[in-house]
Amino acid sequence: MIEIERKFLITSNSYREHASSKAVLTQGYLSSNPERTVRIRLSDQTGYITIKGKSNESGLSRFEWEKEISKSEAEALLELCEETLISKTRFKVRIEDHLFEVDEFDGPNKGLVIAEVELGSENEVFSKPNWLGDEVTGDKKYYNSNLSQHPFCDWD
Repeated sequence: MIEIERKFLITSNSYREHASSKAVLTQGYLSSNPERTVRIRLSDQTGYITIKGKSNESGLSRFEWEKEISKSEAEALLELCEETLISKTRFKVRIEDHLFEVDEFDGPNKGLVIAEVELGSENEVFSKPNWLGDEVTGDKKYYNSNLSQHPFCDWD
């Protein structure tokens, strides 16, 4: 139940050419407390509730628990979420043995594009596609829970 992931900004949209799927996601936070976030996500006809713990010092690892819920449950829980919901389109791109999830944000976070890759260990080596830019792993301003409170459109 430990999630290990790295996050990167994107330098071009060439990842789209290699995407195996894309989905529109809506998500909100019942709690955006950095010690424990509680997220509700709706993707197509499926909902999820996810609890994440505080990141470790490097920002690479943290506790994560997720459970699938029905679309109607997710819709009802989204109504209870903190003020700003996040809307994004997620593209899944396989590069060798790793799956990159590239999120193009919409709404108040429009213009922000971030790629995440989950790893088996913090030291795991992976091939970096040429569309990956600066690494933002551990930079809390790029956490979705933070983007719901401090959207990209408000950044200087």
